[in-house]
Amino acid sequence: MNKKKGLTMTFVIEAESANYGEGVGNVTSLKKLTRGTGESYTYISRQALRYNIIQQMEADNTPLGLDGSVIQFAPDASIKEYPEIDLFGYMKTSKDTKTRAAVARLSNAVALESFQADTDFLTNKGLFDRYLATQPDGNEKKGGNIAQSEIHHSYYSYTLTVDLDQVGIDTNDGIEISSEEKSSRVQLLVDTLKFLYRDIKGRRENLSPLFAIGGVYDIKNPFFENRIKVRRNKLQINAIQDVLTLDPIVKEQTFCGFIEGIFDNDQEIKEQLNAITIGQFFSKVKEKVQEFYS
Repeated sequence: MNKKKGLTMTFVIEAESANYGEGVGNVTSLKKLTRGTGESYTYISRQALRYNIIQQMEADNTPLGLDGSVIQFAPDASIKEYPEIDLFGYMKTSKDTKTRAAVARLSNAVALESFQADTDFLTNKGLFDRYLATQPDGNEKKGGNIAQSEIHHSYYSYTLTVDLDQVGIDTNDGIEISSEEKSSRVQLLVDTLKFLYRDIKGRRENLSPLFAIGGVYDIKNPFFENRIKVRRNKLQINAIQDVLTLDPIVKEQTFCGFIEGIFDNDQEIKEQLNAITIGQFFSKVKEKVQEFYS
């Protein structure tokens, strides 16, 4: 096994209103950030992505405990039994303080199209009418409830990086799991991202990638993070091509996959980036992970 290898994958997904923050009054606000141009971009926080990933990996069973009023992982929870704290780290302070950095790291999923302040006007008219129909005269509620939610449909991009050589190793407890189990955990994580979804406000948003680029590298760098742009429904490939010229080994170790019929420059993506299908992309990444742990 090589001493150091990093897996990095950057994705483009399409979603609508997938992460809300703190509202004001009866207005529910999306999580947003503002760039220097003054334009606002919604985002799905890395914590929200982590929550959905762990849940869909069926790895959300790590025992919990309290240190005073602070919820944290139980002091005897071990990476040997629980992939969640193996991949995403932990801090335990109820006995001797122990911390282990995440070996799988996520960025926020940031919109690639600016927020235009669209809102959805909501009422409970259906329930209100049903309620009125059951009430005797003179005992009627005056008026229903109204609310507003910000809405935004956009492409989003986010990046996952994994320190493959650090998976399954915990120096705090003197633990190292088998190479087979390390490979299985990383491959399960990769498979989960292929079919990721998010339930929010009565909707199930499909977070499966429309475009994916990355691979297993000798250099641990999220090469394609913040390099993905979409303009007028065309994926901008110039920045991606520039990244691929940084070092011959980067281009050699990179795979690119996409779903045809989404972007208006399908042929350019296929020819200039040697793009394959999304299914083939994930298969090749998993092969490289398996190869590393062999």
